[in-house]
Amino acid sequence: MKRILLFLATNLAIIVVLSITLRLLGVERILDESGAGLNFNNLLVFAAVFGMGGAFISLAMSKWTAKRMTGARVIDDPRTPTEIWLVETVRRQARAAGIGMPEVAIYDSPEVNAFATGMSKNNALVAVSTGLLNSMTRDEAEAVLGHEVSHIANGDMVTLALIQGVVNTFVIFLARVIGHLVDRVVFKTERDHGPAFWITTVIAELVLGILASLIVFWFSRQREFRADRGGARLAGRDKMIAALERLKRVHSEPLPDQMAAFGIAGGMGQGLKRLFMTHPPLEERIEALKRG
Repeated sequence: MKRILLFLATNLAIIVVLSITLRLLGVERILDESGAGLNFNNLLVFAAVFGMGGAFISLAMSKWTAKRMTGARVIDDPRTPTEIWLVETVRRQARAAGIGMPEVAIYDSPEVNAFATGMSKNNALVAVSTGLLNSMTRDEAEAVLGHEVSHIANGDMVTLALIQGVVNTFVIFLARVIGHLVDRVVFKTERDHGPAFWITTVIAELVLGILASLIVFWFSRQREFRADRGGARLAGRDKMIAALERLKRVHSEPLPDQMAAFGIAGGMGQGLKRLFMTHPPLEERIEALKRG
């Protein structure tokens, strides 16, 4: 689950910090209409600029953030047989997928997982855990790498940023509308905006941001099926199925919530909890591959 929750957490933090900073600097006064209400045209432009900006700042920071959070070590000069095999396998798959060579990294963790992230198809990172290298055969690991390279080739990170940018725009817009209504209707503020507006706006951004993330999670689940098919093309369908079955057997622990976007393994969920899953259940992914 490593890419999306990392992206969402970074994105949400950026949006909240931007809102508070802009308020302290007085920039948000452009949203007032003669001190009597919101200028909705200005608000929409403001929301779009900062909503899309927050998403793409998150995307630009994704490789740096991923390395920092996992302690991933980029293989600049492969020395061991495992490092040489990893780099050459990713190089071969990247060439077959028509993308630039990603950075390849290993991070120290007993979990069986891997992830990819980055600004673009030609500026990406593929990282695998030591737990995956110790628990999977090379055929299975090759399929996992193919899955991650497919995420990059499919442009999932950029598409995610676009979707998140649109979601951010509506969150910023609606949060301020809600804050304005509470300030005017509940607290009877007649001119400018009182503390209730700013407090309500920040709370609304947090709540709406969490609810809006359901759209991003749904998108992530659909892209997992596509990345599985890509991994099957690059490494072979039998290898991809074997890798997913291995993940199912080892019951890999999910990656940290902030990094749960585009990892190979996802958590389980039932009922409402399923809406917050970034990955479909492994059983569904295996069945989808078997159906071809």
